[in-house]
Amino acid sequence: MTSSPTARTGAAPRCARPRSNTRFLLLAGTAVLLPLAAAAQETPYELRPIQLGIADNDAGTTVAQQTTASTKTSTDILDTPASVSVVTSAEIAKRGAQNLEQVIGYTAGVSVNEWGGDDRYDGFRIRGFDLTALGLLYRDGLPQRGAGWTFARREPYGMERVEVLKGANSSLFGLSAPGGLVNAVSKTPKDNRFGEVYSTLGADHAELGFDIGDKLTEDSTLTYRLTGKWQDSEYSYDHSNDDRAYLQGGLTWRPTEATTLTFLAEYNKRDGVPGNGIPSGYGIDRDTFLGEPEFNEMNSVERSVALQFSHDFGGGLSLRSNARYSLFDLDYEQVYGADPTDPTAARSAFAVYSDSEQFAMDTALQFDTMLGGAQSRTLLGVEYSRVSVDEDDYFGTVDGIDVNDPDYCDSACTISLIPYYDWTPEQTNSALYLQEELTWDRWVATAGLRKDWIDFDVENHLAGTSTEESYAHVSGRFGLTYKITPELAVYGNYSESFSQDVWGLGDEPTEGTQYEVGMKYRPAGTNALFTAALFDLTQTNVSTAVSPTTYRQIGEIGVRGLELEAKLDVSERFGLLASYSYWDAEIREDGITGNEGNRPARTPEHLASIWADYTIPGAGARGDIDLGAGIRYVGSTWGDDANTVENDAYTLVDASVGYALTDDLDLNLNVSNLFDEDYVTTTYYGTDYYGDGRTVTATLKYSW
Repeated sequence: MTSSPTARTGAAPRCARPRSNTRFLLLAGTAVLLPLAAAAQETPYELRPIQLGIADNDAGTTVAQQTTASTKTSTDILDTPASVSVVTSAEIAKRGAQNLEQVIGYTAGVSVNEWGGDDRYDGFRIRGFDLTALGLLYRDGLPQRGAGWTFARREPYGMERVEVLKGANSSLFGLSAPGGLVNAVSKTPKDNRFGEVYSTLGADHAELGFDIGDKLTEDSTLTYRLTGKWQDSEYSYDHSNDDRAYLQGGLTWRPTEATTLTFLAEYNKRDGVPGNGIPSGYGIDRDTFLGEPEFNEMNSVERSVALQFSHDFGGGLSLRSNARYSLFDLDYEQVYGADPTDPTAARSAFAVYSDSEQFAMDTALQFDTMLGGAQSRTLLGVEYSRVSVDEDDYFGTVDGIDVNDPDYCDSACTISLIPYYDWTPEQTNSALYLQEELTWDRWVATAGLRKDWIDFDVENHLAGTSTEESYAHVSGRFGLTYKITPELAVYGNYSESFSQDVWGLGDEPTEGTQYEVGMKYRPAGTNALFTAALFDLTQTNVSTAVSPTTYRQIGEIGVRGLELEAKLDVSERFGLLASYSYWDAEIREDGITGNEGNRPARTPEHLASIWADYTIPGAGARGDIDLGAGIRYVGSTWGDDANTVENDAYTLVDASVGYALTDDLDLNLNVSNLFDEDYVTTTYYGTDYYGDGRTVTATLKYSW
């Protein structure tokens, strides 16, 4: 994510190639569309019914049927005029994902792990644009924001599914990046008894968890769910930890078939570390820690409560409303900047002590009716969100260290810290949005318009200054889907986005536009989904670092690309996930440092992944055996916008083995980075950031 200028020196930031011929993209897209169109069956077209809520129809499968992210209504994925990928809870469990980056790591159009061992935040790109730098993540359709360094990480075990909506989408969600957004859907109560308890062990890893639920009344008007997790673990490098305590409770009241009210409460405590960087070019082992163990923490506590309400008035009119209130506390301490040539040279010390409070609410009326021969679905909504942060940053120095033989000073360290930044940013966002969906014959047209009013106030207590900014922004989109058959759809869309830098560094909000065409194919009689998309994205007024201490808004960045994705449950025994992404990314305008025509930093040109799993049925006393393996390829990247330091492409292999001890008891082994690949994810101003080494965990789970 974006950071304060001086604090970024030597630490991982948060925040020339000519343009390729577009003909390549068109040819590639045509090559995908033609055979699938030819394979489509000549069956009569049938209009799919519109549903008011997500059905529990993707339980136990990796192939979702519906999404709420694309239209804020429960919509068949084939009918949405946009590219959306859904990672179900079954897929999360199958791959043993431990964090949000691992959850979406096999998704087309998504790049993760670009900062390697920097474990401060959930970091990822969608269609070449960095979402971490904007602090934009959604939970149950509501924004979860922050400012400066003050952001929370998500716990995957509390998620029912994760939806990745690709492309500009401010017409529905307001502040967002042009590449897309990630919406995590919380686990909520069900109307049947269920549960699981598990234990996970590995090298320097111990974990316990449970997820249980049942009805509290015979008629299922009251149901509950309780999800919890405790973890004591380390990362692959020295002096690191990833300890967690998580608890989420849910209570749902259904007084009638038309009304549902769900209450959620969450506690998320994480004791982690800032991460680890190694000076470039000195042959230092990737696991070497060059900070101070006694001044090395990224500890946070998040508490939140949420309400989800829906009511069907009848006659096609329904109301839904979501609201969430959360508190967040952060203690962040780090020593970095070891000099490999001079062990007496002072290192830098940085600390952040902060807290934040935020509230978000989204309420919408939906009206379904017939207009002539067309089905009409109108959505009129209001959204309000407010986030306030109180952040104290400190900067200083500490004694040097020998990078070849680290000798930590521990409690004897003299760390001279002085106040560096003391600020209280506050951002308020009010919005009104309107969306219309028309379905007739084989066509689905979707149009949306939204107006946001943004107020951004900052008190700089050290400087004794205050800044107030207010502006309004209008965003729109239009999409059109044509159902060639009930199983095959083609679509096109135009959409817009805008966002605000989390440090308020830019004079103007960034703006994005997208043009996209695509195809979605779900063969009849199968549990499979094939998608392809071609897109052209442009973003202007982007805040970026031109040195460790200098930021500015560059003129324009463009990304043209191709995405291919396949999700298949071929049979009860065999499943397959595959994706490929091509990003033709370019800095198109940059009049200060002359980076025009270069590729933006940390943006690969090619991404590819495949995961396959196969079940060997049990025989006699032997239970089922599940075998899974995955390969992830990340193309080469540049460490800076000037394209002076190139990082090599790398390929990682993951694997899993499961054994059914009984019908209710399973033993699973998950391995990440199976061959312990030694790879650099990026180089940033003389510092290499390595990806995590091999991790092996075994999980024993009892389900009912």
